[in-house]
Amino acid sequence: MATLPNPLPKLAADPSGSALGIRLPAGALVDTTDEGPWHEPLLWYADERALPGGWAALEPARRTGLLPVVLDVGDWHGGPDRWELTPGEVSYPGDHDAEEVLAEHWEEYAAEGDAWPGPAGPLPHAQDPDAVAAGTADALLDGGGPLKDPRFALVPARRSADIPTAIGWTGPANHEGDTARLSAVLRSWEDRFGIRVVALGFDHLLVSVAAPPVTMADAEAVAAEHFAFCPDNILHSADPTLRACAERQILDQRVWHFWWD
Repeated sequence: MATLPNPLPKLAADPSGSALGIRLPAGALVDTTDEGPWHEPLLWYADERALPGGWAALEPARRTGLLPVVLDVGDWHGGPDRWELTPGEVSYPGDHDAEEVLAEHWEEYAAEGDAWPGPAGPLPHAQDPDAVAAGTADALLDGGGPLKDPRFALVPARRSADIPTAIGWTGPANHEGDTARLSAVLRSWEDRFGIRVVALGFDHLLVSVAAPPVTMADAEAVAAEHFAFCPDNILHSADPTLRACAERQILDQRVWHFWWD
């Protein structure tokens, strides 16, 4: 995958981040992959549990090419050094067409005769997507959210949608073997709905949404994309219909949460 120069190696000699013009808490660099150590660090993540306000404190890292994300290390899978990352096996998100990816997965998982309805139209961004992401992170870390043991992390990536691919994340492996194809969809959602990748676990992904659908027609159109992107979210629910997904997970919701079996 094509990447920008990776500033993370500088943290090996300067863990505080001062050489990059940032101030970091105690943390660790991760270069562990499914096939042994990677040639450079894939990410940095903090030793201590993430707290509200920490996302904003990491915002200056953007100037160095590092993007913030919250990692959930609280289940039996542990931290990213145990996530079986495969950065050498992913392609580049820009090489894929989001609609083609979604259409392929729709045809694989939808009921026979259900034609791919096509992508939903873009919605106006009433708020700044990065500000929404920071607020979403604070709300998640204020207690009661789906994250069991959240830690702040920094990932060298061009844009938020590329974060899963940049680290070789394999959470959707049973659904999609090349995470870059899903990052292509996330890029499209960035453009149409102002999403940002806020949190990653071993097998789940959470994004903030600056422009969520506010009508059922728009929400159902997006639900078709959610089904193609992550069918487990719908197929394993009590009511596995697009309308129920639209009502429960999408309509006026500023957080979209995906989980793969």
